[in-house]
Amino acid sequence: MAPITNIYDLKALHQQRTPRMFYDYAESGSWSEQTFRDNVDDFSRLRLRQKVAVDMTNRNTRMSMLGQDYAMPVSLAPIGMLGMQHPDGEIHAAKAAEDFGVPFTLSTMSICSIEDVAEHTTKPFWFQLYVMRDRDFINRLIDRAKAAKCSALVLTYDLQILGQRHKDIKNGLSAPPRLTLPNILNIATKPRWAYNMLNTKRRSFRNIIGHVQGVEDMSDLGAWTAEQFDPTLDWNDVAWIKERWGGPLILKGILDVEDAKKAVEVGADALIVSNHGGRQLDGAMSSIRMLPDIVDAVGDQIEVHMDGGIRSGQDVLKAISLGAKGTMIGRSFVHGLGAMGREGVTAALEVIHKELDITMALCGERDLNNMGRDNLLIPKDFRGEWE
Repeated sequence: MAPITNIYDLKALHQQRTPRMFYDYAESGSWSEQTFRDNVDDFSRLRLRQKVAVDMTNRNTRMSMLGQDYAMPVSLAPIGMLGMQHPDGEIHAAKAAEDFGVPFTLSTMSICSIEDVAEHTTKPFWFQLYVMRDRDFINRLIDRAKAAKCSALVLTYDLQILGQRHKDIKNGLSAPPRLTLPNILNIATKPRWAYNMLNTKRRSFRNIIGHVQGVEDMSDLGAWTAEQFDPTLDWNDVAWIKERWGGPLILKGILDVEDAKKAVEVGADALIVSNHGGRQLDGAMSSIRMLPDIVDAVGDQIEVHMDGGIRSGQDVLKAISLGAKGTMIGRSFVHGLGAMGREGVTAALEVIHKELDITMALCGERDLNNMGRDNLLIPKDFRGEWE
């Protein structure tokens, strides 16, 4: 196999080795996928300021997020059905993140449960919460995260109603997935994935099945999930979640300055500038373009992180230079997981860290904490006013 030199090498392997319905689930957006594309493309509009004749020794990429020191300001984003990209995927990704020294975030809609991941790791991980109509289930889910010693709760606020994702509909991706003839034939071309999936006991949504009355297997899950995402979720719901949780609370899905101010008002410890990877409101602004305005509005009151479109260490550096205190990667590590399991996630983190370290040096900085907007050349219309 050729050397892995960038995330797109892992993406190519991911596409080869994972069934189409699960690859497409990761590598797609909603509707026309405009926001999905803009998340990536808008990073390329930012240019780096090259500086020379500076001491580049003893470089430091470490930064603090929520009071904890990490190898770089990157966390692994919550991804649903990660265990379908690679058998036991959540466990493999969590272990790779732990070894590298960055946070892993487990999704409510994971294949491996909170308890599965806690059993196979030694350091705390973050847990992402979707608010369901069944508040008793949510209270118990929060209690399970506390029992697993999760170090932060990530409350996702932009999935009250599911955005339409054309590829998922065409592929029959549901709970459980529809085994159509095309899907069966495609899975037959991925024998290693199929063999490994048959040899794991973790093939269902283990945070939910067996923890909700009347949901005992995958056949019960579809109807329950379809009616459970709560469209009445509002800012008042943060109070009881924060009280029940009692630890650091991160709000994910903030893409508007007024919403960022609300996140401060309700007492969140951090917010994540995010449009759900372009999978919800198509036509929304990219995360990186909204980041500077949100940092300017609330960055002195709350930790501002960002998510969406990061495919390199240079992207991480650009986000930090615009004021982010942390970033999340989703597809970048999923490509590694689908390509090579735990080893692939490690490869993705190594690629991003190397790019981050070298780019920082060539910008004339030895410490990532010193990066700022003067390290970038920003187009005049990047933050242009919109009517």
